[in-house]
Amino acid sequence: MKKKRILIFIPAYNVETKIVSVIKRIPKYIFKHYSIKILIIEDHSIDNTLKVIKKFIQIKPIKINIYLIVNKKNLGYGGVQKIAFKYAIKNNFEYIVMLHGDGQYLPEKISNLIKPLITNKYDAVFGSRMMHAFGALKGGMPIYKYLGNIILTFFQNLILSSNISEFHSGYRSYRVSSLKKIKFKDNTNYFHFDTEIIIQFLKRKFIIKEITIPTHYGDEVSHLKSIPYGVNIILSTILSKFKK
Repeated sequence: MKKKRILIFIPAYNVETKIVSVIKRIPKYIFKHYSIKILIIEDHSIDNTLKVIKKFIQIKPIKINIYLIVNKKNLGYGGVQKIAFKYAIKNNFEYIVMLHGDGQYLPEKISNLIKPLITNKYDAVFGSRMMHAFGALKGGMPIYKYLGNIILTFFQNLILSSNISEFHSGYRSYRVSSLKKIKFKDNTNYFHFDTEIIIQFLKRKFIIKEITIPTHYGDEVSHLKSIPYGVNIILSTILSKFKK
């Protein structure tokens, strides 16, 4: 049986101390079951992220197919996703999984985002930290982020007539054929890209599956500014009601 072609996309910005560990922690068995390629997009970091990645690729103690794209300027969280999606489409991958380079989402759980796409008709699978009451808090999510997540998600579900437990998780997988059908290139280059693509999926009546993922907050540095992010989320959600 022909192996499914899967692209694991890792956005990398100022993750010099995390990126190698994230790659090494991807379960080895998925490389046996699927045709896997890892795409790292280095988004013009101001630390030694690029140097660390290049050194790892050169040594590469494990046999994995890695391709590195280096941005000459910082394109933002949404901007690197656009590059990754275009790459997946151009190179005929069937599925794409986004795994953050800072270790906030556990690489060990990546198969949980892959299997539902392959065995069912889902267009996307999202990891959610909010499916169980107070689970995110137990995993170390700051209280202000937890409450903000609940409030924004309630507002978005109300406006969009949806029933999603979390709009704000970045641990996601997509069916590439579904990405082809939406205009993700028109979305923002910033963090609320994740909300805009959910809105696009909902408008197309694509099927989104949510799965529970552990919450993990370590010493990674967040580049998300909470208030501007919240404002952008609210504006994007409201304005979507006036777009076709």
